[in-house]
Amino acid sequence: MSFCFLVEEQYRRDGMPLNVVRQLRDWGHRVDVVRPGGELLDLDHLVRQGRHDAWVLKTVSGGPGLGLLEAAAAAGLTTVNDARSIRGVRDKAHAAVLAAAAGLPVPATWAAARPADLARIPSSRYPLVVKPADGSSGRGVHLVRQPSQLTALMNGEARDGLLLAQPYVPNSGVDLKIYCAGGRLYGTERVSPLTPGDRSVPERPVPLTSEIAEIAARVGEIFGLDLYGIDVVLGPDGPVVVDVNDFPSFRMVPDSVATVARAILDLAESGSSYRRHPESLSREQLPVAL
Repeated sequence: MSFCFLVEEQYRRDGMPLNVVRQLRDWGHRVDVVRPGGELLDLDHLVRQGRHDAWVLKTVSGGPGLGLLEAAAAAGLTTVNDARSIRGVRDKAHAAVLAAAAGLPVPATWAAARPADLARIPSSRYPLVVKPADGSSGRGVHLVRQPSQLTALMNGEARDGLLLAQPYVPNSGVDLKIYCAGGRLYGTERVSPLTPGDRSVPERPVPLTSEIAEIAARVGEIFGLDLYGIDVVLGPDGPVVVDVNDFPSFRMVPDSVATVARAILDLAESGSSYRRHPESLSREQLPVAL
């Protein structure tokens, strides 16, 4: 098969996805790596001639690659993930509304274009987690414990676009990261980036409870994703989804390169999704890898 990997400049030396590219080539497939924003692109040659069986994107929020992936999808080409699904989770305001409407356990969310407007959030809802609506990889995420800190913090950040604020979910200081590839779920835990102190403790695999596995499976169905990751914190009222990402790092997933490469290959070959509606799965049938 033939693949077009759109790799943004930030990831052009990263093992994920470049090691996946090498794996697919080792299996005898042709893979072209395209650098949106980093080279001259002949769009007619790339898109209209339909030279690739599937397109794969590793992007940053606001990067030029998503527009190209959407162009490929509009031309009837297979994309992994679905281009519209990537757009949906990259816009975190959209993702927060969709997740809440679907009944996922997510925090309340406020949005403001002007940072000063966030100071109107009731003090009873503090501490707050404040982040850009187009953020990724934890950039620009802040824990704000009181309104005076919010004002000082935001006055020091000049930026365009929406900011989101959510009440901080009390937890043990450990986040769960759940990855999905090939229709299977893989759980890991790590020290939360919002927890002060030593963050050198490595991420490690952990088993998933049936409750968290159900939530993770529903995320894929609701957002239309096949390769994705979610961040979950265990709050006093149970698990809470605090972020959803397309094509994450897949750190600590067993044999992650071959696992992701096989998932991409299977999706491209079948032209169908691994996703199944979560209500059709019993707890025993949920695809969980421990």
